[in-house]
Amino acid sequence: MKWFKKKDKKKEESKEEKKPTRGLLIFSHAATVISVEEVLKDEGYEIRVVSPPPKYRTGCDLSVEIPLSEESVICGILEKIGLAPIDVMPITGKGMEPLRFIRSKDFGDYLMVRAANMKMTVDKRTKVIVNISGGGCPDVPHLATMMLGKRLRDAPNPGDVGFSLCAYSLNHAREEIIRMIGD
Repeated sequence: MKWFKKKDKKKEESKEEKKPTRGLLIFSHAATVISVEEVLKDEGYEIRVVSPPPKYRTGCDLSVEIPLSEESVICGILEKIGLAPIDVMPITGKGMEPLRFIRSKDFGDYLMVRAANMKMTVDKRTKVIVNISGGGCPDVPHLATMMLGKRLRDAPNPGDVGFSLCAYSLNHAREEIIRMIGD
């Protein structure tokens, strides 16, 4: 009978180890996610914007991943400023993992980074932006006109010249490229 107790103890320990440590703040609008990201980063929280699993999308293809240990404090901050999430979902495992918001593909001389539906491609040697594509926002042609053919360091920040989710996504793509190869 003694071995039953050991086995039960191991089961309890494995359940404790699998407790979720991260969660997703779910919102209805991308603009809210963008504001929440800025507020929480300014407050010093380690968060990241991700794409929620498809079954948790509410018309917004973005969510904020947070440490669950900070959930009550974070939600309190957001409630005070009118940015409370519509839900908080613990990341419990299969089917709940957020999707990568940023992906990259190396084509040898070129690097393409995709953030949500926006893609930016850069010549890795010259660091000149050679292509911008994706999205469906009305400011994408303007963003492309302002940035194509310019070096990363000389091109405007998409967040400064655009006003949409596409500009926000393109800004993240640009930041990732700079992180990967410099400006």
